[in-house]
Amino acid sequence: MMSAALDAARTAPVDDVPIGAVVFGPDGTEIARAANRREADGDPTAHAEILALRAATAVHGAGWRLSDCTLVVTVEPCVMCAGAIGLARISRVVFGAWEPKTGAVGSLWDVLRDPRQVHRPEVLAGVREAECAALVRDFFADRRGQP
Repeated sequence: MMSAALDAARTAPVDDVPIGAVVFGPDGTEIARAANRREADGDPTAHAEILALRAATAVHGAGWRLSDCTLVVTVEPCVMCAGAIGLARISRVVFGAWEPKTGAVGSLWDVLRDPRQVHRPEVLAGVREAECAALVRDFFADRRGQP
């Protein structure tokens, strides 16, 4: 499943941080995928997770509820994305690289597993972490002109 998210990340527009997200249905089939498009779209909400959730709700057939679905994302979701994941009732979240500056699934906050939340999905962190982190690290190194 992380291979699909990595593939999605690699399709991010040139100026967008290469983060990919894929929603899988209850039977493991891919429902939707997206890459970050914040810069390309001029939209602060155009994170890969949000775009994948929007696309998945359009085809899943259960309205906005993505119960029994899994979201796989290459980088730990931020607060906005974690909130949307919870509101969509995603059952399982799998992510690759930790995000110590903005992460909201264990790094700075743990929005998804906070006991005060009505819905708390299962979380699996660090899947293919080095490979996921390398995409982001290489993106910023290229932007700064570093080898």
